[in-house]
Amino acid sequence: MRSYHLPMQFLLFLAIFASCIHGLLGVGRLQSVAVSGRLICEGRPAAGVKVKMYEKEFFLDRKMAEVYTDTNGIFQITGRKREISTIDPKLNVYHKCNYMGLCYKKFGITIPNNYITWGYSPERTYDIGTLNLANKYTGTTTDCLN
Repeated sequence: MRSYHLPMQFLLFLAIFASCIHGLLGVGRLQSVAVSGRLICEGRPAAGVKVKMYEKEFFLDRKMAEVYTDTNGIFQITGRKREISTIDPKLNVYHKCNYMGLCYKKFGITIPNNYITWGYSPERTYDIGTLNLANKYTGTTTDCLN
């Protein structure tokens, strides 16, 4: 019986090494993405809600940008990252609409690939429309460390 243990370790080493070199040397194409929307709670603007944009990574997601909604519950967020492959952006929303706990409710929105632009400035904006934070969204969790 043949052992494939060494080749697997070598492949894992190469993957980690390539990721480190990529991060240190800035290898890859600069990509950008923009998202806008309005957040409400029970029909009223959800002011001061934290919205973060992340690049989904294999081990740990990397924050690309962070904003807060204005007094009308409106936000506009733009993120950019240099990556060899196409970035995989997502938006996280942290709120306390109808929630009295110590932490925050959190849900995520995946941003479609066709809204990703190669370059510093996004060519178009993904508009999520108006979301009522009182609704239940798939994948909602509680987050104390945002």
